[in-house]
Amino acid sequence: MSYTICPKCNHTRRPEDEAPEGTCPACGIVFRKWEKYNRPTESVSEEVPKITIYTEEPVPAWRRMLDDYICHCPKTTALAWSGRSLLFAILSLWGGYFFFLSPDRSLEIGESFLHRVNLVFHEAGHVIFMPFGDFMHILGGSLGQVLMPLIVMLAFLVRNRDPFGAAVGLWWIGQSAMDIAIYINDARALELPLLGGGTGYDDPDRHDWNNLLSRLGLLESDRSLAQFTYMMGRLLMLAAWFWGGQVLYRQFRRWRKMGF
Repeated sequence: MSYTICPKCNHTRRPEDEAPEGTCPACGIVFRKWEKYNRPTESVSEEVPKITIYTEEPVPAWRRMLDDYICHCPKTTALAWSGRSLLFAILSLWGGYFFFLSPDRSLEIGESFLHRVNLVFHEAGHVIFMPFGDFMHILGGSLGQVLMPLIVMLAFLVRNRDPFGAAVGLWWIGQSAMDIAIYINDARALELPLLGGGTGYDDPDRHDWNNLLSRLGLLESDRSLAQFTYMMGRLLMLAAWFWGGQVLYRQFRRWRKMGF
């Protein structure tokens, strides 16, 4: 392989040059080696367009449940939204009344309309849990009045996919917990009137929480347990307000984007 003009230094080979063929007389490169490392490839390759493939990461089950149920924002009409907003305002005012009470103010909570509703499910709970032994039969009254609003909440949430209705059920659970706290707080005092007449002082065996805490050796802690239960009711009520308010707000924002 020989070049007349050196590809590296551009020297033109003359007849009098004594360098061997395939070597530049000026710079001394060997053309074969130079070509091996410096000659451009003659093969033409078509450019293949780059395709970016986006793959979705698997969504955790808890996130899917959160999006499908708890954060779900169902479509609704203006009339239904207005009615729910009115109900939300009523529950906020009514719940605020319970929120700032305490287990010591038992008469005010006991005279509320919801106490009579809770009492129905309280007594039904005694009957439902009767087959599970004497302890569960006594505890079943308080469990019954919490399980009923829990069933309501789950029915709205899972069956109807109605998070606002579920928030109302959660509000009811919180209020029912406050109602139970009143009963717990009376475990030693035995002053509350019982169904059928008389008070726990007249017949301590009829007082659910006097029985339960005595068996558990926690009778002296009745006020602390009552305060804790009441606080849990407050927290559940706050969660219900936040949940229901968020649903109404998102529905309102949807209307604004649609031009209503």
